[in-house]
Amino acid sequence: MARSVREQYDENQAAGRLRVPLAAWRWAAGSGLVPQADAGRGLWSRAVGEAADPEQVRAALRGPIGAGVAADRLTEALGEPLPILRPRVTAAAVGHLVKAGLLVYLGGDTQFPDVHPDQVAALARRRDLPALLDRHVPLGPDQAARRLGVRRTDFDLIAGRLGWLAPVASVNVDYKHHGGVTTIPLYDAQEIALLEVVRPSVDWRAVRTVTAGRRSPLVGLRPVAPGGDRVFLAGVARIARVGRAAVVNWRRRNPDVPDPVAGTDVHPQFERRAVVAWLLAHDKIEVPTGPTVASLALAGAGGATHRFRLDDPWLDLADDAAGEDCSSGWSTDDDADAMAELTAGEFGASLRRLTAPGTGPLAVLGEVRVIDRFRSGSGGLRVTLAWPTGLRGTAEGPAGGVVRHGVAYAGPGQACGCARHECGGVVPASWCAEHGDKTNPVMAWHPGGGLHCAALAQGRRAETEAGTAP
Repeated sequence: MARSVREQYDENQAAGRLRVPLAAWRWAAGSGLVPQADAGRGLWSRAVGEAADPEQVRAALRGPIGAGVAADRLTEALGEPLPILRPRVTAAAVGHLVKAGLLVYLGGDTQFPDVHPDQVAALARRRDLPALLDRHVPLGPDQAARRLGVRRTDFDLIAGRLGWLAPVASVNVDYKHHGGVTTIPLYDAQEIALLEVVRPSVDWRAVRTVTAGRRSPLVGLRPVAPGGDRVFLAGVARIARVGRAAVVNWRRRNPDVPDPVAGTDVHPQFERRAVVAWLLAHDKIEVPTGPTVASLALAGAGGATHRFRLDDPWLDLADDAAGEDCSSGWSTDDDADAMAELTAGEFGASLRRLTAPGTGPLAVLGEVRVIDRFRSGSGGLRVTLAWPTGLRGTAEGPAGGVVRHGVAYAGPGQACGCARHECGGVVPASWCAEHGDKTNPVMAWHPGGGLHCAALAQGRRAETEAGTAP
């Protein structure tokens, strides 16, 4: 009796025909080494099976790695130390990335799959990795609290009494001798990240810095009304950080703007979730992918420069020359200890360069000190540094160094070759007799962020007192 010829193969049959591991065939199909299934879902034609090169398929695999190892490598890619608003990537998250088509399933438990190390490395190099994780990986309550930067009790308020979030899925966890199987709700990470945007009236800094055992700032807020989570035009404007007139124009020019669900013609009310979806789709708002970061370079008495990172920085610059500037941010215990040691000397430390969002690079000649180390209820450590405002200057170049500049009352003389600063101030040249030099400028501080030329300022004051000033 003639032996029948198979006309199509599933993945097991294709791997068997080539005498390669099943994982090797899966990787060949997922990476494009062999064509995609062409005879139906998960089925390959005879022509594809016969055309495949067994040696190439076998060599391409290079050995899969487990979900736990893959999760550790993706966590490392998020930053070291891990940013304050980023939970670790878990083995279960790798399963969600496989479901999203970002990784190829090579075997093992479908929830905790084996994957290709090269593909994990390529994913780790992607600049949009944080956004991909938010889009495709749901979070449990503890992870969600970490992503939002709040205590677990505060997150329970948000998802429970306030009703701002609803689970999108759940997972059963078997604690065996500690209570058996427990159902854990999972929340959309992108919705969690957007909370800070869609709830602009909440003082999120206060929520994140509340200490353990203290009453949450969220307790006094009203839960979502039984009729739904609604927002007025002014509320939409606050979410998008525009004026109310801009929202009115959007409604007039875009027919796909969500219709009001309540209110009046003058004061319509919109369903918050629908409005947020429209704002996202039209690039009116963005999903925060993590905390902003400040970098600083401190030099102690020995002169060596040490670099640190502050997550979610807060820079408070005084407008009085006799005042004090402060900068705070989340730090690791080791970095906080190192900063405290550097600034503990009689003259504190010098700030070679502070790069923070919203301001130009700053530098401070000395007397920088750690004035506070605050442990939040969620376990994060926030460090605050301070220095005399009068010592503040502008950092010059990537290596730091202080350039102190100022807006002169009168224009520089013909012999002056000082450069002009971005704000309109004068940056002293090293040989300028009129303005001093970069290290010791003949200038006095002013609230605009730079320095006035002391000689010109004194002359101006003298003219004013004598009544000869124009």
